[in-house]
Amino acid sequence: MSAVADLATDAWLSMLRVLLHYRRSPGLLAVSLAVPVLMVVVFGYVFGSAITVPGTGTTAAGASGASGAGPVDGYREFLMPGLFAMVAVNGIMPTMVGAARDVGRGVTDRLRSMAVSRTGLLLGQTLADLLVSVVVLALLAGVGLAVGWRIRGGAADAAGAFGLLLLFRFAMTWVGLLLGLAVGKEEAAGQLVVAVFPLAMVTNAFVPTGGMPGWLAAVAEWNPMSAVVQAGRDLFGNPSAPAAAWPMQHAAPVALLWCAVLLLVCGPFAVRKFATHGT
Repeated sequence: MSAVADLATDAWLSMLRVLLHYRRSPGLLAVSLAVPVLMVVVFGYVFGSAITVPGTGTTAAGASGASGAGPVDGYREFLMPGLFAMVAVNGIMPTMVGAARDVGRGVTDRLRSMAVSRTGLLLGQTLADLLVSVVVLALLAGVGLAVGWRIRGGAADAAGAFGLLLLFRFAMTWVGLLLGLAVGKEEAAGQLVVAVFPLAMVTNAFVPTGGMPGWLAAVAEWNPMSAVVQAGRDLFGNPSAPAAAWPMQHAAPVALLWCAVLLLVCGPFAVRKFATHGT
């Protein structure tokens, strides 16, 4: 019981440390909140006018939408679950850079020298990121509602969709922690951020996979983010392309399985890397 209490205490203190960093860096929080708005504008209005809305055969500019959507809402309803998932994937970047910064500045070594729970320290970081992501997702949902996105399914399904998105974000932060601890240098972690973009772009988030070359469509359909996006569209009741691939036909279970695999692999390895750093 004492070990559990110590883990909870260390996780709480670690979470406060990260949240204080956000408080002392208002620019970082402002960027986190502004990016979702920019994504809706760029993808919903700029790219959306040239992308075919699934099932309508027209572009967003001329679509009549689905399930009562307005003239320009069809593609945005298709898009919003993809943007939600992109916010979740972006959890890799701040945690990766933050973990690498702590290693480079010796913070990790100082924490390791203390009688604290290694798991609790890392768990606190991921929980802090989760709290920030709740605010970001809420803002993005508000922007989506303002531009025509609607939740067409029931309240329970919508809650399940947001819960899945937060679980995926939680898993992504553990991936980021493992990468940051492995890289160990803030500059290198910053450069590695560009590797996250293929993960987000080679998916069904912005365009249907049916128009991709066969091999690329297969990669996109087995991408963990694609399963989360498809599950979100199903649960929100938003339009989606016909799902031929097995992962897309069973999107919610596949998304949960991906989250479990990522947590079971990256979590223990991140804790071990943190505990053995420099030894």
